[in-house]
Amino acid sequence: MKTKLVIVVSGFNDEITSVMEKAAEKAAKNHGAEIIKKVYVPGAFEIPFAVKNILEKGKADAIVALGAVIQGSTYHDILIMDAIVPKLMDLSLQYKKPVGMGIIGPRVTWKQAEERAEEYAERAVKAALEMVKLTKK
Repeated sequence: MKTKLVIVVSGFNDEITSVMEKAAEKAAKNHGAEIIKKVYVPGAFEIPFAVKNILEKGKADAIVALGAVIQGSTYHDILIMDAIVPKLMDLSLQYKKPVGMGIIGPRVTWKQAEERAEEYAERAVKAALEMVKLTKK
C-alpha cells in the first residue's frame, strides 16, 4: 500500500515554491508515495494552520511543508521561521505523523533559495517517508 502524502505549498515567493512543488511531486513518485492532496496557503506563516487541519482529518500518513522565507532588510525572516518550525514539530509529535520540513530560510538570499529549492523539497519528502516507515514498525 502506498504512503498517503499531503503537500502544503506556500504561495509567497512562488517562483521558488513552484519549483519545490514539482521536485516534491517527482520525489514522491520516485519513492512510491501517493499525493492525496495539495494545499496552497498564502505564506509560510500559514503552513502550521493548514498542517493542523490536515492532521485532524487523519487521512494522510505524512505531510510535506514547502516554503521559502527569504532574508530582507529586517529580521522578519527569523521571526517567521522561529514561529513556524517549533509549531510544525509540535503538531508532528501531537498527531504522531511526520511533517517533512521543506521550508528554506531564514537568512537566505533569493539566489541561495533558488539553488536549494529542489534539494529542500526532495529531502523533505524523503524524510517524511522514512519516518512513516519508523511509525509502522
